Amino acid sequence: MDVNFAGFGLGAVVGLILALTGAGGGILAAPLLVFGLHLSIVQAAPVGLIAVGAASALGAALGLREGIVRYRAAALIGVTGMLLAPLGVQLARLIPNPPLMAAFACVLGWVALRTWRQSRRAAVDHLDGTLARSQLPCVVNPDAQRLTWTTPCAWALGATGAAAGLLSGLLGVGGGFVIVPSLSHFTNVTTRGIVATSLAVIALVSVGGVAAAAWQGAIDWRIAIPFAAGAVAALLAGRQLAARLAGARLQQAFAAISAVVALLLLARALGGIAA
Repeated sequence: MDVNFAGFGLGAVVGLILALTGAGGGILAAPLLVFGLHLSIVQAAPVGLIAVGAASALGAALGLREGIVRYRAAALIGVTGMLLAPLGVQLARLIPNPPLMAAFACVLGWVALRTWRQSRRAAVDHLDGTLARSQLPCVVNPDAQRLTWTTPCAWALGATGAAAGLLSGLLGVGGGFVIVPSLSHFTNVTTRGIVATSLAVIALVSVGGVAAAAWQGAIDWRIAIPFAAGAVAALLAGRQLAARLAGARLQQAFAAISAVVALLLLARALGGIAA
């Protein structure tokens, strides 16, 4: 099969997953490239990051148009992530492929478990009753409709950006699976606002990781361009479908697929280590 056609098709799968599951769905981009085009994690990571970054930028632009992106929070998290992403890219080039693949499998397994648990919970307030509104580090002022900035808030968001950036460069993931839970835990922003803000952060963080990988000549553009084009096209097409399919069953399906892919990655990694 032509690599451009295959890349576009795999990218479309990523875009559809992003449309249906939100910011964390991009974590499956690199595994699809590993199994679909037989790339190593080091080769797949920057290609996946380009696609996730492009699709996230589109989603963030739509969110900005609707006025639901917390752009100051996104800027702080994103800039911090951009600074750490090149370090992740450098570490990925130093770590052998089997251990790196095993690490990715563990992260993906954790995402699967967390998503499954979320799907099983009843619809509750995102604070989960554990924190009063005044105890959160980052609270939206009801009058100005903006986050009230404090030192704990800045530290919480900065740490979120650092973790997302490092993982983005290291594994080629957007970091939505870190950003969304963090914003849910530290802020009282609405769910739609959290997802839109997360997409904006992913778009920013991806720039740092992609730039570092491109500088090191680690990107196969013959695969990256059609893969990213497929992701963006499917994200646009899948937005209407997402409105009708979103729900617990969809989360459970994503969790099950993620768990299977994690096991396959772990098996391949252990096979590589044993060899």
